[in-house]
Amino acid sequence: MQLLEDLFEAYYMARKHKRNTINQLRFEINLEQEIFSLCEDILGECYVIRPSICFIVDKPVKREIFAADFRDRVVHHLLYNYVNPVLEMSFSDDSYSCRKGRGTHFGIERAENYMRQCSENYTKDCYILKLDIQGYFMNINREIVLEMIEDLLEKHKAEYYAGKQEPDWAMVSKLLRQVVINDCTENCKIRGKLSDWEGLPPTKSMFHSPKNCGLPIGNLTSQLLSNVYLNGFDYFMKNTLNLKYYGRYVDDFFVVHPSKEYLKEIKEIIDDYLTKHLHLRLHPKKIYLQHYAKGVSLLGTYIKPNRIYINNRTKQNLYKTLKKTDRYLSGRLVEKADLYKVRASINSYLGILQHYNTYKLRKKMLLSENHLFLKFGFLSNKLKKYQIFKKHLRIQTDEQETFLNAFFCDYRDDGPGTANNN
Repeated sequence: MQLLEDLFEAYYMARKHKRNTINQLRFEINLEQEIFSLCEDILGECYVIRPSICFIVDKPVKREIFAADFRDRVVHHLLYNYVNPVLEMSFSDDSYSCRKGRGTHFGIERAENYMRQCSENYTKDCYILKLDIQGYFMNINREIVLEMIEDLLEKHKAEYYAGKQEPDWAMVSKLLRQVVINDCTENCKIRGKLSDWEGLPPTKSMFHSPKNCGLPIGNLTSQLLSNVYLNGFDYFMKNTLNLKYYGRYVDDFFVVHPSKEYLKEIKEIIDDYLTKHLHLRLHPKKIYLQHYAKGVSLLGTYIKPNRIYINNRTKQNLYKTLKKTDRYLSGRLVEKADLYKVRASINSYLGILQHYNTYKLRKKMLLSENHLFLKFGFLSNKLKKYQIFKKHLRIQTDEQETFLNAFFCDYRDDGPGTANNN
């Protein structure tokens, strides 16, 4: 059965980076039973979305997160696998959020190229306008975005699935409506204290969203739907306003143009469009308009002519991470699992820094102090990667290796039950 195979594939995608969560482990213990039960519920049209867990995170900024039940996450990945390839056919090249090959690094390079082109290799004046939508996720109208995604699927699905096995679109449509229209604040479970919400603006809380509005930050489907909601806006900016040098990442977008006065004029036009068509407003305190020589802060970097810096927040976070790592390794018997955590943490930052001219910064922050993690590993490839010394590497037993090979086997060749039965 195709749906059953698709659910197993969605499960393996959903569990990435979630292997140690209680929800995932509970689902994995009875994997076959859970998948078959979910398949029967979907086919029998009795699938019900379970309550989400709501909590507050403070980094990088204070946000309200709604975490869906793991069973529902599998459904989110199922829908994503069905509809995202179709929707990609309609998205603008200048939308950089959660898209394979068109993520943050692509957006940063695109912005730098736009500055260079508009200024004719930095020989003429041009200006950068950067704007932000106020309380974007909390004000997305669920009925409007559902209509948008259904229209795009109807327009492009035949073209994408030509010669391929199509999903049951009636089933997909029903699941989409359930997921999109679902109000995650109903019956949600609060994790933490009510005081955690102190200082969080009402525009950033689902509990204060207008009726039928708001998508939960944390769901895979919310990331996809946020691109759908502003897809028409992207074409309005590019085609109607004829803005050649435009780009957007979620609710942050920028325009590069030779005329400063023109950028001032279109700000009102943009705000009017967002209000009339999408019930959104520009953030009045997040308006940036400067000459290109002064640069622009974008996607964790600061772009200036001929050079790109990492912004101060990323530097501070790296410094705090290194200090936290030293405290974590200090005064304890260090096990292999500890080193894997340290390696993952350090390499996550090095993976970002290596894209830009940050060698001196990496050298200063990583080698200027006697960090404890350097006793267990070394920095390779011109300080681009942290590796653990071989004597500390984990050696799998034959039994562990057999289990892992069985668990990660290709269930579509060997049968969907192989992973669980072994």
